[in-house]
Order: sequence, then structure tokens, then C-alpha cells
Amino acid sequence: QVQLSESGGGSVQAGDSLTLSCAATGSTVRYTMAWFRQAPGKERIFVGGISWDGNGPNYADALSGRFEISRDNNKETLVLKMHNLKPEHAAVYYCAGQTGRPPSPQACVYRYWGHGTQVTVSS
Repeated sequence: QVQLSESGGGSVQAGDSLTLSCAATGSTVRYTMAWFRQAPGKERIFVGGISWDGNGPNYADALSGRFEISRDNNKETLVLKMHNLKPEHAAVYYCAGQTGRPPSPQACVYRYWGHGTQVTVSS
């Protein structure tokens, strides 16, 4: 029923900004949503999450203040604005959703996932 689809990835230079979007089909207005990223051969790691009401978004410690997460429940869209990108941020970025829980850094708790969008950063 619920499907997630990321877009906005691409190739950028170090220091650039990039905005990713995740469009949802099926009602997700009560879902907790999150962004994860995964580089080739690496573990999928938490980027940031936001509750269904948009209050109290949280981020991985290293990204706090540099990445911005928001959602538009009317459009069922999740947005990630990334600033001052570095090569270490290069990865496939995934959006994820779950019901009944606050944002979590554990990927295993998310039931719904998109297929990912590639971000490449050149130094």
C-alpha cells in the first residue's frame, strides 16, 4: 500500500548544497519518517528523522546544524536539504517510514523504504 520514492540526487562539488525529496503514495501523514544513507560496502546509517506532526526533528550528531529535514503532509513529501557537502557524504540516500514510534537511528525498525537516490561529491 505505502510506497516511497526518492529524487534529487546527483553529482556535486565539495561545499555545494543539494536537496533530496521523497514522495509517498498511500497515506503516510501519521508516519514517522527518516533519511538514511549507505555508501558502497558500508553499513546503512541514520541521517535524520521527523515525527508525523513535524515537531522535534532529530539528526545524527555529525550532521546537526548542516542538514535540514522537513515534511509536507499535504503533499506526502519528505525533504532533506544538505549543505556543505563533503566526499564522506557520498552515498545512496534512502527515505524510510514507520508507524507508532518516534524517529530511530536503527534501520531495522522502519517498515517502508524507497529505492534510493545517488549522491556523488567530488573534492
